[in-house]
Amino acid sequence: MPYAFTAVDVAFLRSAVGQAAVAACAELPLTPASRIADVTAARSAAGERFAAVLETVLLRRKAESKLDSAGGWLFTGDALQQASATAVARHRAARLAGRDVHDVTCSVGADLVELAAVAARCAGSDLDPVRLAMAAHNCAEAGVAPALVRADALAPVSRDTVVVADPARRDSAGRRTWRPADFAPPLDGLAEAYAGRPLAVKCAPGLDFRETAPWADEVELVSLDGQVREACLWTGELATARRRASVLRSGGTGWTLTDAEPDDVPVADVGQWIVDPDGAVVRAGLVRHYGARHGLWQLDERIAYLTGDTPPPGVRAFRVLDHGPYREKSLRATLRAHDVGSLEILVRGVDVDPDALRRRLKPRGATPATVVLTRVGRSPMAYLCRAELKDYFSTSI
Repeated sequence: MPYAFTAVDVAFLRSAVGQAAVAACAELPLTPASRIADVTAARSAAGERFAAVLETVLLRRKAESKLDSAGGWLFTGDALQQASATAVARHRAARLAGRDVHDVTCSVGADLVELAAVAARCAGSDLDPVRLAMAAHNCAEAGVAPALVRADALAPVSRDTVVVADPARRDSAGRRTWRPADFAPPLDGLAEAYAGRPLAVKCAPGLDFRETAPWADEVELVSLDGQVREACLWTGELATARRRASVLRSGGTGWTLTDAEPDDVPVADVGQWIVDPDGAVVRAGLVRHYGARHGLWQLDERIAYLTGDTPPPGVRAFRVLDHGPYREKSLRATLRAHDVGSLEILVRGVDVDPDALRRRLKPRGATPATVVLTRVGRSPMAYLCRAELKDYFSTSI
């Protein structure tokens, strides 16, 4: 069970004594084997607040891979888990630069600090007084000063602002939920409470937004370093397309693609390369648009793999070495002919368990390779490839 911070804990952690206690415990191992020694050291530094100090040290360590410059921040476990990575939060905030913005579910402030850095005026609100106190501390650490107020996200307390929301995706028992009606606050409740106002709502990327949020004017899927992190629903004047994919890199570079671009691509035989588009592109339904941008074509109009003779930069592409109809016996012979040992198997549109197939194939050669299994028309096909990482874009969004 995660530690349940109290308002008294937060006041202590924000005090000079509390900050000294956290600093004194910052280098503790915090492993199962060191637990007794860690607790003893924390009790010596923080007295009865030792658990809050240890949890803070642990959460700050976890935050290092997700948030920039958050070494002095305060978190709850759930708040850190749901917080957007800094690159993603900064990307979303950039679309709201110069506006008056109200983050109605500000939690501990991970999004709020990025919004406050670029907004004309900025406010944050939350029902949880503990998280609100943490947000005040974190904003001060980040050098921003948005207005903060305790309020229910479904009871508007601001006017004439863009509204930003990040509903909690856990039910009343604390279990993760995929039902938008169980979000806190529910998606439809937010849309109703702020009808007629520009709204940006962060969501998990796996939802069917046509069914769960038909009121959204734009659905944006965002990936970071190849992993799809989240979706954002935009309404009113904030929406500039129906569907958007934003592909970000930790270094601050990236690119974006919308359904306003052409999507006229042919379906033809495999070229010299196979390209598996970024997950944000696939989930946004923009595979054809991506292919048209980069002169690629489809192997099959219902499959997300693309092919061509020149892969785009910034992607892991697969140079085709051999290909043919997929039969396990003939694939085994192809692997032997190419001296394949280490084998990656990618599957799309074919009912094959890659791990089970790899065990059956038993490749024993010296050369690493990738097999792409997919369907072309009604026929399962196998493509033996060598993976290569092309140079990243240096273009900022």
